[in-house]
Amino acid sequence: MQNRRNFVKSLVLSASIAAIGVPIGAAAADTIKVGILHSLSGTMAISETALKNVALMTIEEINANGGVMGKQLEPVVVDPASDWPLFAERARQLITQDKVSVVFGCWTSVSRKSVLPVFKELNGLLFYPVQYEGEELEKNVFYTGAAPNQQAIPATEYLMSEEGGAARRFVLLGTDYVHPRTTNKILRAFLNSKGIPDSDIMEEYTPFGHSDYQTIIANIKKFSAGGKTAVISTINGDSNVPFYRELGNAGLAATDVPVVAFSVGEEELRGVDTKPLLGHLAAWNYFMSVDNPANEAFVSKYRAWAKANNVPNADTVVTNDPMEATYVGINMWKQAVEKAGTTDVDAVIEAMGGQTFDAPSGFTLKMDETNHHLHKPVLIGEVRDDGQFDVVWETDSPIRAQPWSPYIEGNESKLGK
Repeated sequence: MQNRRNFVKSLVLSASIAAIGVPIGAAAADTIKVGILHSLSGTMAISETALKNVALMTIEEINANGGVMGKQLEPVVVDPASDWPLFAERARQLITQDKVSVVFGCWTSVSRKSVLPVFKELNGLLFYPVQYEGEELEKNVFYTGAAPNQQAIPATEYLMSEEGGAARRFVLLGTDYVHPRTTNKILRAFLNSKGIPDSDIMEEYTPFGHSDYQTIIANIKKFSAGGKTAVISTINGDSNVPFYRELGNAGLAATDVPVVAFSVGEEELRGVDTKPLLGHLAAWNYFMSVDNPANEAFVSKYRAWAKANNVPNADTVVTNDPMEATYVGINMWKQAVEKAGTTDVDAVIEAMGGQTFDAPSGFTLKMDETNHHLHKPVLIGEVRDDGQFDVVWETDSPIRAQPWSPYIEGNESKLGK
């Protein structure tokens, strides 16, 4: 009789849940779905696969420590395959079909721009972990990578300093899409403001997946004959491998023409003989070689995770800046959800402002209360022969992001944001 009464009660409960439009079983759901939107194939896989990996590691770590609000996180991984329209399709799938509460993903700005309309239309939430060109501030996005004043501008100032080589001629070399073109528009205006004429600025772009840099490197060598020259590289993806290989083949040493890269880190250098590249530079907000206990633990955790999950060459996998930004972003989202007491997007957005996290960089990072960007330190590193970087310059503390550049005409009214 008792069993029959329980059976009837369960039927009534199921009918009640169905009547209000909640799927049967949802009342007992014990997971929170999170989307991972990174290219695991195509030209950007060289950079983005590691971000998928560190996202999964972070989710496992959170789950092992009790999850979020007592619920386990369930990752939903999709591969937009370095295809920008496919990014938008996969983003829509994650939000409408997979019902994820948040998405961590994208690398290139063109992929981010492709998904923005989807997140705005569906009121989804995206955490974007890569340095970018700024000139954007969206309600539905949190930017955990660097804005130009946290990477591009300090790096250029360093190249112009005596310590950085006192360059007076500049090559702006990038992949042909929105991030390099907008960054270089900002840098050209900045250089002009410092007395560098357009005649001392060479600007060149190549398509995604470009592999023949022989002519470009030859032209850079000719350009450098006109005075102390530096290259600012916004080349993205697997094109970095042939670029740096040709740089070495041409004997273009850092003492002659230093290159500072904004999209090359430890992961990209794994496929390159770095010995000819000694002394060339990268500007980021984190390097694997940073020496502190938090970073030692971060690197050890990632290598242990890689080994447990059969990642190729697990004993020698590296960490890099966008991986740290992914790790920070997921943990800050967890904190915001727990503060809000819900995964509701608007409530989480409200709770994100002012969140802090002790990052592997050794700095305590803060999400700005108003502009959805992290306060981050700036580090400039020199390439070592083991593919790591020696930090040669850094800020004393994190600096507030400036999404709208003061060097872009018409931004005056936005500069306080």
